[in-house]
Amino acid sequence: MPNIKFNYLYRDSANYKKFGYVIFSNPDNIKLAELESLIRSKLIDDTWFYADEWKLPELFLDSYDFKVDPTWHEFESVGFNEELVINFRALANLFDYKSIGYK
Repeated sequence: MPNIKFNYLYRDSANYKKFGYVIFSNPDNIKLAELESLIRSKLIDDTWFYADEWKLPELFLDSYDFKVDPTWHEFESVGFNEELVINFRALANLFDYKSIGYK
């Protein structure tokens, strides 16, 4: 069963970007299309989220200025991946996806 790679980025007010990702285990074998639909339903304007609320690493740049830079992050994509799960986070820890038919 492939793992899930959650790709996201931080974009500051000058449009500089820092990309990141988290690998989740996928023991319930959730389908990518359903997962992406669930993720998008939880995003702000189909794009943004607060990494700390989702318990993901924040990707702020070293030059982060809280007076002008946004605090949200941008969802990029999800995909199957065979990389090792370093922190052993299951996808279920990110979302309660029982609402889309998974146990």
